Amino acid sequence: MVIHWFRRDLRLDDNTALLAAHASGEEVLPFFLFDTNILDKLHAANDARVTFIHDSLAAIQLQLESWGSSLHVAIGEPVAEWEKLLTRYGVTAVYANRDYEPYAVKRDQAVKQLLEQRGIPFYTFKDHVLAEPHEVLKDNGEPYTVFTPYSRKWKNRLPQLLCSPRDLLKPRWFPFAMPLPGLSLIGFARSPLVAQPFNIDADLISNYAEQRDLPALRATSRLGVHLRFGTVSIRRVYQRVAPLSDVFVNELIWREFYQMIVWHFPHCETRAFKPAYDRIEWLNREDDFVRWKEGQTGYPLVDAGMRQLAATGWMHNRVRMVVASFLTKHLLVDWRWGEAWFAEKLLDFELASNNGGWQWAAGSGCDAAPYFRVFNPTLQQQRFDPQGLYVSEWVPGLHLPGYPQPMVSHPFARQRAVGHYKKFVGSLV
Repeated sequence: MVIHWFRRDLRLDDNTALLAAHASGEEVLPFFLFDTNILDKLHAANDARVTFIHDSLAAIQLQLESWGSSLHVAIGEPVAEWEKLLTRYGVTAVYANRDYEPYAVKRDQAVKQLLEQRGIPFYTFKDHVLAEPHEVLKDNGEPYTVFTPYSRKWKNRLPQLLCSPRDLLKPRWFPFAMPLPGLSLIGFARSPLVAQPFNIDADLISNYAEQRDLPALRATSRLGVHLRFGTVSIRRVYQRVAPLSDVFVNELIWREFYQMIVWHFPHCETRAFKPAYDRIEWLNREDDFVRWKEGQTGYPLVDAGMRQLAATGWMHNRVRMVVASFLTKHLLVDWRWGEAWFAEKLLDFELASNNGGWQWAAGSGCDAAPYFRVFNPTLQQQRFDPQGLYVSEWVPGLHLPGYPQPMVSHPFARQRAVGHYKKFVGSLV
């Protein structure tokens, strides 16, 4: 019997490692681990991502039960739970899809070491990206740190790397029954926030380039959480969107670019990609940070984004850039504070993309906006929400007496930010 370890691939169709497990000819035991090293760091007892994972597992469980099998779900620390699993079952091999984030790499290395001690091979596969971090490199073998040349090489290499989507044929599951543990047993409650279904219909994708920056429209795919947890195959997404929108494909490439960066430069998880930016002495005023979090900055577009995030667990990508620029440039609050807040609140949180986006806004990342680029929230609203439809949806009291005045004027904030950055990093970058 072999084990397929579900992680960022919560689906039964077009799942590379799962297909390989079945191709072994052995019966397959499907396994999922609620990793307490991750769960213990979550702040909310009703974290929406745990609910999303649980609902995705329930859908898998329903299908498995129709085939006379079941998910084996464990809750605990990875090595300890794998020791229990190997004691319970006669396992001949383990199959899983690769993950490239720093914690996942360490976790998999520890589990691999345990399996090797037992003489059990651990087979891993490319699945949640189209091009792995080592597959798109400069001609000299070094990783790219600028998006545009990376994207060119990615597109040139893709025909050699892309596999067609495939489905399971005559699956052989290990016959057993185990109930799916409820959320309360995992230590969580159901979240009232629900992930929106993704939308990659032809009209949305064809109009994506023209409409993607308009937050009042429902013109983005909402794919983030589904790609994060693998409830949809990236190959099926690419197959669908590639003929319709180069701009949308570029968004997929940005995601893989940031995966590549965090793989090759793991220090950027906690430190600036450009070391000079770690010299900045941030103001880090707690009251400013609280007003930003609560959507009380006095800048309607910023406040609308922060309130949308609090209410839904999601924020439009154009607005994400504006609120991140505001925190780091207007308020001179460390990008890590904002990154952590997004990590806590975003349903589609993905470490690599979140880190890359925040460091881009702060100017400290690879291929980042220069430190002297400071978004003007008022002009951004005039350009991308000219009728105020998005703002009025999330800041209904905009014209009432209680709405705050801007906490800092843009001309002052821009001048201060540019001077502050220049003081610490201007001569070094």
